[in-house]
Parts: sequence; C-alpha cells; structure tokens
Amino acid sequence: MATVSCKINGKDQTLEVDPQMPLLWAIRDVARLKGTKYGCGVAQCGACVVHLNGEAVRSCVTRVTRAEGQKVVTIEGLSENNDHPLQVAWQEIDVPQCGYCHSGQIMSAAVLLREKPNPTDQDIDQAMGGNICRCGTYPRVRKAIHRAAEMLRTGGKRNGTDL
Repeated sequence: MATVSCKINGKDQTLEVDPQMPLLWAIRDVARLKGTKYGCGVAQCGACVVHLNGEAVRSCVTRVTRAEGQKVVTIEGLSENNDHPLQVAWQEIDVPQCGYCHSGQIMSAAVLLREKPNPTDQDIDQAMGGNICRCGTYPRVRKAIHRAAEMLRTGGKRNGTDL
C-alpha cells in the first residue's frame, strides 16, 4: 500500500491505495466520486478523462501515484453548481443520449476551450477525436462546445441578456 496525498476538486485527500492502482479507481472507489466513468481501460475511449494539474489525462491508465502532490479535477469539480459554460451548453443543446461518455467529453472540451477560446470545427474535431460516443452525438458535442465558447466570450450573455 501507498499513501498518496493530492487535492481532488480543491479538497486535500490522503488516499491509502495500491501504488499500481489507476487514478480512475482511486477517484471512484476511494474518493467516492462517481462522475468519472470507466469505458475501455486502455485509454481509447475518453470516458475517464480528468484534469491533472490542468492537463486532460486518461485516468484509467494513469497510476494514482502520479497524482502525488498534484491537483486533480473531476467533472464534479468543474463547477460548484453544474454551471460551467460547457455543462450549461450540454444541457441547452441536449447533447447526451445515454450520457455515459459525457463527463469525459466535457473535461476534454474544458482543456480545449482554455487553450483555444474560439475553436474552429477542425480544432474541436482534432481535440475531441479521442473521445468516443457510441450514440454518435458528435454534431451536438461540436455545437455545445461552440455555444460554451460563446458564453465564455460574452460572460454568459446572449444578445445582451443573461442565460
């Protein structure tokens, strides 16, 4: 067993875990945050994306020991009231069908918007290409990312009115 101290969603955590444990299972089973999903276990689908010091990582293949002394943000920590522009846009556009992949989709999109506040369709397709949605909601994902980018640029206002 190993002791891993990190900050998850702004809260100090001390995790007693097997050092080989993937970060995903430490988040879900030890920290009891269930928003991050297990999809494939081999970093191919993106359902497990979290932020590790601001970088989007596939938590299913990232050892928990990599989080030592680091900041981890899960979908639960993206905003206090589920009001991050991406979360709002996801709801406005009605993006999910089954919804299973969308915590990872949103976490990947958050990094994209931080790096490219006004992304093109090509930027979105490139950044999100590693996130698989079996329901095929890709056009709505793209539309929601554009909508969230607009919200970030305008401070949450559309045509001069609050959202």
